[in-house]
Amino acid sequence: MTIKIKKCTLKDLHKLQEISYETFNETFKHQNTPENMNAYLQRAFHLNQLEKELSNLSSHFFFVYFEHEVAGYLKVNTNDAQSEEMGDESLEIERIYIRNKFQKHGLGKYLLNKAIKIALEENKRKIWLGVWEKNENAIAFYKKMGFIQTGAHSFHMGDEEQIDFIMIKTLI
Repeated sequence: MTIKIKKCTLKDLHKLQEISYETFNETFKHQNTPENMNAYLQRAFHLNQLEKELSNLSSHFFFVYFEHEVAGYLKVNTNDAQSEEMGDESLEIERIYIRNKFQKHGLGKYLLNKAIKIALEENKRKIWLGVWEKNENAIAFYKKMGFIQTGAHSFHMGDEEQIDFIMIKTLI
């Protein structure tokens, strides 16, 4: 079993868009209207938006490869790239997505550990994320990995307001 991580660059823009569409759609299409899904996918994963995010020095994307095939990706944010004001001592995991056919191979844990390693290298005291209140599998995973729910915030899926739980793990 070969697992490898590669930092994404602007050269990976189209592949990042493809994997973003695929994994988000696989994860959430059965719980949202097609109109809201399409609106979100077009806004969040438009090439211009992804290029802007890839160019931000406080955001980092990583592909995870399983047996030499892109299986998913991780996006982490620090400083002003965080989607909530959490301070300079925090690192946000904005996205961990694994393609359905690669789930149950420990890749989510592998990416989470990569995020923790980055946070420790940058002397961050905590790592945090937002997870949809209806994503029970992800919530259970994060709890198992030591995250605690500390709050919630709004997330807009097209014209629908949804709730994301804020979960934090203290590192130091």
